[in-house]
Amino acid sequence: MGGKPERRVAVFGAGYIGLVTGACFAELGHRVVVRDIDPEKVRLLRAGDVPIYEPGLGDLIARNKERLSFTLDLAEALDGAEVAYVCVDTPPSASGDADLSRVWSVVRSLEGATDLKAVVVKSTVPVGTGSRVRAVLDESGLAHVGYASNPEFTAEGTAVHDFLHPDRVVVGASDEAVARLVADLHQGVEGPVVTMDVRSAEMVKLASNALLATKISFINEIATLCEKTGADVTEVAHAVGLDHRLGPHFLRAGIGWGGSCFPKDSEALRQLASNTGYHLQLLSAVIEVNNLQKRRAIQQLNDELGTLAGARVALLGLTFKPGTDDMREAPSTVLASRLLAEGAEVRCWDPMARPGAAEPWASTTRHPTPELAMAGADAAIVVTEWPQLQEVDWAAVAGAMRRPVLYDGRNLLDPAAMRALGFTYMGVGRP
Repeated sequence: MGGKPERRVAVFGAGYIGLVTGACFAELGHRVVVRDIDPEKVRLLRAGDVPIYEPGLGDLIARNKERLSFTLDLAEALDGAEVAYVCVDTPPSASGDADLSRVWSVVRSLEGATDLKAVVVKSTVPVGTGSRVRAVLDESGLAHVGYASNPEFTAEGTAVHDFLHPDRVVVGASDEAVARLVADLHQGVEGPVVTMDVRSAEMVKLASNALLATKISFINEIATLCEKTGADVTEVAHAVGLDHRLGPHFLRAGIGWGGSCFPKDSEALRQLASNTGYHLQLLSAVIEVNNLQKRRAIQQLNDELGTLAGARVALLGLTFKPGTDDMREAPSTVLASRLLAEGAEVRCWDPMARPGAAEPWASTTRHPTPELAMAGADAAIVVTEWPQLQEVDWAAVAGAMRRPVLYDGRNLLDPAAMRALGFTYMGVGRP
């Protein structure tokens, strides 16, 4: 993708955002060094192994190996770099605010990097962080270095496509030259560049995720009402989504959202508002609805079985969504914990998840196929809408279960077809 000047870019952080950012900038023709402090992660990347699962990312890294490198060494990352991208994680702190310790560690490490023209934060940070970064840069003798906010809007499972074909590239900068530099880095990306002030750019990411989370919680509230009135939320959502003012996206009822962004960003935005003395009532309700959604599923299963004590329950899917191996804030963790607390035996299947040996997973059993997970079970819960579940021989599963009770937490399967096979079928918002 030529026709533009090659830039030297240092990317700090080799997580989801850093790796996708580095690989995509290399694809756009820039020379990129990705720096991380985890020796094992850097060793794997240098050996050609990608430590996370993200479709297309491994191929992108391999294709651009002449322009893309990985290091533990700060000096190597900054050698000749014109732009430093901060892509480290910002997890919630004990107070609920975003923990910016990794951001500050990177920013302070830049002291003496005289070749830099700009520092760009892609990590999700509270509004006002840019002003503090600017002050630290000035104190570090980097007053000549520009600053910009360039929030990410990539979704796990489609991150490479989202970076190269975005709805928009948001650039927040107080200096026109810096805004132009960041925009130029994205030449070849198929999407409009929208420039604004830094604080507005910082707010865009939080507001976007909060609105998407709101749509999910809204349709889940409608789903609960549908269950009580006999309406079908899938039909309701389809018709509502045909309204061009509303659109169909994120109007799919289920057991709630999870992942690395929605929970963290929603809480961060709520905390940001609290710190200003304002209570975001709507967002607080959105979070509460999502928290209740998993527990409603457990209660409905308990009501159907009479008791969960001694019951065998299979969780079908563990990751927070298909197409990723990410377990962060996954609904399955709450479901497994609640089932174990009620005295159930929990069996699990997922084609990608690596939950590790921590609780609740240490007290569950893993199975290589959905069929084996459900064999002899009293109930199964569709937690993640993996396409493999549509290929299951459900007739054989119905005969192999001790009690063929199925809670379809993603409305993935056809209710009439499942009931015809002998299942006691429960969906979300379906009569």
